[in-house]
Amino acid sequence: MEKGLAVSPGISIGVAYCILEIFVNPDRKRLEKHEVQKELARYEQARERTAVDLAALQSKVEKQIGKNEGAIFAVHQTILRDPAFTNKVRHWIVEEHLTASAALHRLMEQYTEVFSKTGDEYLQERLNDIRDVVVRLSAYLSDVLNDAEESGLSGPLIVVADELLPSQAVALGEADVRGIVTQAGSQTSHAALIARSRGIPAVSGVTGILRKVKTGDTVVVNGSEGIVSINPEPEELAAYRKLEREFFHLKDQLAANRHHPAVTRDGTPLKLLANINNVKDVEAAEAMGAAGVGLYRTEYLYLTHENVPDEDEQYEVYKEILQKTPHKYVTIRTLDIGGDKTVAYLGHNHNEANPFMGWRSIRLSFEHPEFFLSQLRAIMRCAAELPEGIEGEVNMLFPMITNVEEMRKANHLVRKAEKSLDERGVPRGKVKVGMMLEVPAAAVCIHHLLELVDFVSIGSNDLVQYLTAADRDNPKVSGLCQPLSPAVVMTLKNVIEACNQANKPVTLCGEMAGQPRAFLLLLGMGLRSFSMSPAFIPTIKELAILTTIEHAERVVQKVIDMKTTNQVKRFLRMELEAISPELARLDTE
Repeated sequence: MEKGLAVSPGISIGVAYCILEIFVNPDRKRLEKHEVQKELARYEQARERTAVDLAALQSKVEKQIGKNEGAIFAVHQTILRDPAFTNKVRHWIVEEHLTASAALHRLMEQYTEVFSKTGDEYLQERLNDIRDVVVRLSAYLSDVLNDAEESGLSGPLIVVADELLPSQAVALGEADVRGIVTQAGSQTSHAALIARSRGIPAVSGVTGILRKVKTGDTVVVNGSEGIVSINPEPEELAAYRKLEREFFHLKDQLAANRHHPAVTRDGTPLKLLANINNVKDVEAAEAMGAAGVGLYRTEYLYLTHENVPDEDEQYEVYKEILQKTPHKYVTIRTLDIGGDKTVAYLGHNHNEANPFMGWRSIRLSFEHPEFFLSQLRAIMRCAAELPEGIEGEVNMLFPMITNVEEMRKANHLVRKAEKSLDERGVPRGKVKVGMMLEVPAAAVCIHHLLELVDFVSIGSNDLVQYLTAADRDNPKVSGLCQPLSPAVVMTLKNVIEACNQANKPVTLCGEMAGQPRAFLLLLGMGLRSFSMSPAFIPTIKELAILTTIEHAERVVQKVIDMKTTNQVKRFLRMELEAISPELARLDTE
């Protein structure tokens, strides 16, 4: 039995499918003599396809962003054509019968060893360039979905990986995935977000899991307690199957409330919205009874796009999202790249000492104004598609706003985008402008910022780690990164009260919004709009029906006087169990 972080509640049982990343656990099998030529051909085909991709990327980035930004792909093409690079890979395939993936892994290890002996920043950047080329080649050598199909696995799958990348998540889109287990990650990692959007159990941060489980093993994922069991004994497996049936039965019961209004027991209306990454998530949002989309993370469009999405491509995607969104209410967050999500064509690399607090998000967008303006124009064009007579909304949300100067700059670019569309004679719709509150400096000065925005969305995931100065993905300090810590509670209370006093709509769109214990607290603070993974909407809707505003306010008054995170968590757990023991089972530890 392995222990990790509980990131998406519930119990699931399935057959393990291990995604063995080139940098984590490469294929160690040796080729048979008759397989060598076929493997060489696979490698050469991957090189050709990578070369085409890099040339197209360079051309498109140079046109849309600038020659300097496109130059990185010229460097990558030079690496790909370098005889020293590719001759080593060919040699190991032919002489040592390594797979192409294993040969690339060995090559990467060699370069890393050589480059690690120098502190030269330029050489360190070249190592990152080599790594990017190797990753591109590896993507063509391994098709996640086809590999799963060709493995002959039947029945529900439990995906086991180091971390689940956006591109891998897309590839697994149609597979029968019932659970996710990762070695790395946290409650807000890609894998956690994907699992919650699908409503499937997940556990992250399970150290060494890829060394302990192999494809085909029976795996139990307990996403409520953060436990993973590999090939359990028949008695244990039978007990887990009973819990799994109960979990699915409870989910089905809750999903039946999808058409009911979201109101508290004393009749206070709430707005329960969905966080989405793509069109498929919008369909899940409607199925779960969402009142609209409270957060569309546009970065996943960039991360999964084969090159750079231009204004027209973005407009088409945003329009499709709007058309399928319940009640035509959608909040589109502008590009939030950086931290653990990077794209090479914006000149973004992995060399920052602290990328989560560095050149990312709105800061990066300001650095590339023309690129940024194309996204703003696409959102405004999407707003023109709102059907007449329908009370829909298209909102534009700016991430990681820190101060008044940044918000003024964002508003200036909005006006510039409007003027550009008007000069081109392109229809645009009315768009409300908001800020994502996730930087403590913005929380402290919220009153000044409220004068410049139409609404506020609280991004609790980043706000918590910035307030606690604890990297949520670092297992050594992630225990400090607690959304129910007294400091976070006080900050949220102050921000929500300030927004309500200024009559500015406020939504919380971090993972707290879908956590039953946190819901009681947020409701008592005066929050009436929540945006969460679609799968959690029925749970929160049911909890609202069982709760009164007066009760939630009493909960807040008691929590405010508590001095430790454990006190807050224990108290809220007891309150939740008193309201509904069944719903308490759908909370994570």
